Amino acid sequence: MQLKRPESVLVVIRDEHNQVLIMQRDDDANFWQSVTGTIEQGESPLNAAYRELAEETGIVLPKEQHPIVDCRRINQFKIRSVWLHRYPSGTKFNNEYVFSVQVPSGSPITLTEHTDFSWTSKQDAMQRVWSDSNREAIAQFVPD
Repeated sequence: MQLKRPESVLVVIRDEHNQVLIMQRDDDANFWQSVTGTIEQGESPLNAAYRELAEETGIVLPKEQHPIVDCRRINQFKIRSVWLHRYPSGTKFNNEYVFSVQVPSGSPITLTEHTDFSWTSKQDAMQRVWSDSNREAIAQFVPD
């Protein structure tokens, strides 16, 4: 198994009605989240955001028509103990680059790393997501 880099992206997805897409992790039924994923070696955070959006949801956006917005926020959080084995020895924290994107309502979703998804209100999404950084990103970057 290749070890993960402790740098990732978080992509908050909403439609034009400000419904937020959240997904249920396949390894923890209580863990709902936005799109997240490790930034690969040599990859920019923005390119990672586009790649992870496509990989986890099947939504492929032309950059010119549907730009992913760099929220200019980097969160640092403690990696869950059950996931530490995925990182180089001694790694305890991850840096997470935050992005947001608006997609067309009714965009088809193809899950590859999650068991379920929901388009939900901003308030409901904030209550259901597991991580504080995800909750804060929804609060800050999804309009009321």
